[in-house]
Amino acid sequence: MLLIPSIFVASTTLSFDANFRTNIAFVLSGPVCLGLTALFCYNKPISFKQMSEVLLYMLLPILAHTAYVYFYAPDLRDVLTSTASNSAAAGGFGANQVASALGLGMFILAVRIFLNSPTFSFRLLNMVLLIIISYRAILTFSRGGVITGLLCIAIFLVMYYQQAKPKVRNQVLSAFILFIGALALAWVISSNQSGGLAEKRYANQNAAGIEKEDITTGRTELFINELEGFVASPFLGIGSSRAKDQRIEEAQQGLTSHNEISRTLAEHGIFGVIILVILLFKPLNMRANNRQNYYFYAFLAFWFATINHSSMRVAAPAFIYGLALLNVRNEKPSLRRKPSPELTD
Repeated sequence: MLLIPSIFVASTTLSFDANFRTNIAFVLSGPVCLGLTALFCYNKPISFKQMSEVLLYMLLPILAHTAYVYFYAPDLRDVLTSTASNSAAAGGFGANQVASALGLGMFILAVRIFLNSPTFSFRLLNMVLLIIISYRAILTFSRGGVITGLLCIAIFLVMYYQQAKPKVRNQVLSAFILFIGALALAWVISSNQSGGLAEKRYANQNAAGIEKEDITTGRTELFINELEGFVASPFLGIGSSRAKDQRIEEAQQGLTSHNEISRTLAEHGIFGVIILVILLFKPLNMRANNRQNYYFYAFLAFWFATINHSSMRVAAPAFIYGLALLNVRNEKPSLRRKPSPELTD
């Protein structure tokens, strides 16, 4: 409901040449997707076993996508000529979006390594898959998705280790050594295959080894520009999609926002502030009433980090935000009553 006023504002602020329907649909489809997912998942009871199955079903298409990239991406020696994000190395798709999906796959595989690998063979399989996905994610040269995946893994491990029993903690530490080894191997392979460009990319350098001035590759300028829009129209905002429309008018470049936070503030004004307060603090309030869910902060971190570097270009952050609102709890053991003597006779 809080998104609706910006549509009426946009009807008066968008330029004459802008396609009103497609522009509004483009910027509001992500938030609407998040809202519907959140309403469906809100406080819905689910067991840890069911959550593991959900994560597995999310992982399978990511593995299929990774296989597609391996088969259809051109030879890396032909396409890796600079340290910029590379859509060719991502299989022809947007490098930022592919890196976000593969970063999510890295997180899910890490969860499976620590929770869903009953035998060494299963753990070894998950390690190999982690190396493969990490390797392709690094070679997209889109850092946001990889860093987000690693951040979620770190948060998950901290929360899981704190709640684990002493015996389980020892198993976590032993698996952690193998896990770090797998990530290190993926990095070494990526650096070797890219001719050292991967190292320069994450060191914020160009192909010649010269450090770049802006580590955010232009995102800071867009962020500041949208905050200026919020200051100019703090109550009703500048209207949905007006931030992109303004850049077309002023610089002849329709650069879309990479940051959903600043775009929401600019286009929705005070309503955007209320939206962000609800999205941030309502899950934390739920967490205060149920501390069993060791996935919670990792899910919330994936949503928040992704919308800050890739906005809502893919549905993944919306879906993962909804998972953070699930009421995850241990399954209650079924009560088995002894049969009565009459029935046994």
